[in-house]
Amino acid sequence: MRLFDTHAHYDSGAFNADRLEVLASMPGQGVELILNPGCDLDSSKTAVELAERFPFVYAAVGVHPSDCEGFSQDTVDGLRALAAHPKVRAVGEIGLDYYWKDNPPHDFQKEVFHTQLELAEELGLPVIVHDREAHRDCLEAVKAHPNVTGVYHCYSGSLEDAKVLVRLGWMLSFTGVVTYKNARKSLEVIDWLPMDRVMIETDSPYLTPEPFRGKRNDSGRVYRVAETIAQVKGISPEEAAEITLENGKRFFGIKEEVL
Repeated sequence: MRLFDTHAHYDSGAFNADRLEVLASMPGQGVELILNPGCDLDSSKTAVELAERFPFVYAAVGVHPSDCEGFSQDTVDGLRALAAHPKVRAVGEIGLDYYWKDNPPHDFQKEVFHTQLELAEELGLPVIVHDREAHRDCLEAVKAHPNVTGVYHCYSGSLEDAKVLVRLGWMLSFTGVVTYKNARKSLEVIDWLPMDRVMIETDSPYLTPEPFRGKRNDSGRVYRVAETIAQVKGISPEEAAEITLENGKRFFGIKEEVL
């Protein structure tokens, strides 16, 4: 299988003990490309540094809704400067998260989200959206910026919202959650979703797929997502991996010659 893990947080402290070793092992496991999104300025810088170190790693820069307290014009300027790096291919991870009660207020999250969508439009970059328990407000924000397209990572919305996003030109990405017993809604979306709109990811070190739940996740397990999608679509795992690899390369503007 030739795989593209389109969303993995190797900037996470969970990889402090063996980050470089884990990343170096990925080509030997069939993982040809990895995209590391930032969650704040510091992690965005780390994502860029890892992209500089490994030819198969790319970066996105952004501020996650759970980390947006203190977001200011200086933050925007910092993201803009980082985004000038040639291996930065998106603004992300951005969006809304209403799940955690101690997250910044909803109105402030929305303000930060809109500001980063505006930055993406200014830079001509796609976005990587985090939407947790905020489906209506996320969709309204996306619709308010028709010149910006992107991907909903770890898609958890309804089939109806998926149809709207596809009409707007967006991609949907899926994690190891699709291997869980309670994944019925996600599988329903995958069954309907055109394959040219599907991407796969691990969200490492989180959301470890079955049968590895309880262990730290890494890109070497993204094949389980490809296998599950293949089962739903009635195609081979290799075909699912190849299609999602090409989808990710197209989405992030990665040409064969830069691999």
